[in-house]
Amino acid sequence: MKAMILAAGRGERMRPLTDHTPKPLLQAGGKPLIVWHIEKLAKAGFTEIVINHAHLGAQIEAVLGDGHAFGVTIQYSPETEALETAGGIANALPLLGDQPFLVINSDIFCDYDFASIKPIAKNLLAWLVLVDNPAHNAAGDFSLRDSEVADDGDATLTFSGIGVYHPQLFASVERGAKAKLAPLLRQAMLSHQVGGIHYQGSWLDIGTPERLAELDKSLR
Repeated sequence: MKAMILAAGRGERMRPLTDHTPKPLLQAGGKPLIVWHIEKLAKAGFTEIVINHAHLGAQIEAVLGDGHAFGVTIQYSPETEALETAGGIANALPLLGDQPFLVINSDIFCDYDFASIKPIAKNLLAWLVLVDNPAHNAAGDFSLRDSEVADDGDATLTFSGIGVYHPQLFASVERGAKAKLAPLLRQAMLSHQVGGIHYQGSWLDIGTPERLAELDKSLR
């Protein structure tokens, strides 16, 4: 299974840190955020990684190169301007192929074991890792009934930014167009095509300088 790391966001809430450094290259525990992901993916057996980028994307390519230093192969999907999550994934589909693939937000930190991820069931378009609602997203995103993710008004869990997707989920997205992921997921939920799990381990959305400092302190 291939993996994609989403790295095209501007990181407005991280300014001024992201004025001259792309958010995925901000450091915690002595290494860039995106490197933590790449190392975990490599350890879990993911050898083919796709990374999209927009804001200061050349810096990302300069730091990571072709992935050889991490024991993986990295391909890049550059965007002139950030295409949102679904738009970025749809734009990278030629690199991801026609089989389900793993996608990870670059601005999270999680000790979830990527090696435990299995191919999604044939009837599913998406499979999501959900976590307890953090203080900054107390309203939550979705609910989980057994192993099915639903948008039923009882949003007891938050989407972690880790998911496995079938390329067909993005069939309606024109390549190069901006598109959000949530509407596609909610549409698939109507036909019971989204599965998931509730992960209760360590997870942090690194959306502000304060949370980055918190993570850096904990890692050091």
